[in-house]
Amino acid sequence: MVKSMTGYGRAVETVNGREFTVEIRSVNNRYLDCTVKLPRALSFGEDAVKQAVKNTISRGKVDVFVSMRSESGDDVKITLNAPVVEGYLDAMRQMAENYGVREDISVSSLSRMPDVFTVEKPQLDEEQLLKDLLSVAAKAIENFDAMRTAEGQALENDLRSRGQTIVSLVSQVEQGSEQTVADYRTRLENKLKEVLANTAIDESRILTEAAIFADKVAVDEETVRLRSHLSQMNQMLTTGGAIGRKLDFLLQEMNRESNTIGSKCSDVRLARIVVDIKAELEKIREQTQNIE
Repeated sequence: MVKSMTGYGRAVETVNGREFTVEIRSVNNRYLDCTVKLPRALSFGEDAVKQAVKNTISRGKVDVFVSMRSESGDDVKITLNAPVVEGYLDAMRQMAENYGVREDISVSSLSRMPDVFTVEKPQLDEEQLLKDLLSVAAKAIENFDAMRTAEGQALENDLRSRGQTIVSLVSQVEQGSEQTVADYRTRLENKLKEVLANTAIDESRILTEAAIFADKVAVDEETVRLRSHLSQMNQMLTTGGAIGRKLDFLLQEMNRESNTIGSKCSDVRLARIVVDIKAELEKIREQTQNIE
């Protein structure tokens, strides 16, 4: 099964009184580059989330965003630090008395002082918290992978269709190449008759010249290899998996064959067909960049 490197998946679920939101986005990249952004309370789970993503995708730039919200609202307790407050009050009153300044102590001014409040965070069961997070992450990854699979199927269909178009164009080149040799022989024979007038024409010489020309313009070896590469592409698409890099290498070989064919085609009509082949190969190359 062919998969695209581009995808998106999201899951929101409440587990054990906490709402987890996991979003996954990916774009094309030469290698796997996974970034996970977690709230501070879940920072210990970064490696586990990365590993879960790596189990699903082998190539691409992947960004994972995680947020958590407690429904009970009792995760944090804030209490007044009375000794500290009393200390501030005594110091402020003494300041007013000793220096004759107006005493304007207020709750808002006191609340801005350091250590006035004590923030108590309950001990979290990190093992359970990680288990809950990964269960939601698994659903996001499943949605993410489903989108990649759907796009991958569309890419596979497009590549197969373009491959078939190239096979048809290659057949035209093969047929046209044979006709080019026949036309050359006819032109050569007519030219010799015109030059030599009534003198007998050496048929063996014509055959030799035609054979030399045929050898120069012969593209059968290149077309056979190009057909073989296209067959390999179809086989890779059927096998599936992370085939993007292999396809990229195979495309280089196909381009090499098409360039050689183009250099041998002296006929304008065949040259145009080769241009069409190259155009299809370029479209395949562009699509291949999206395949994992």
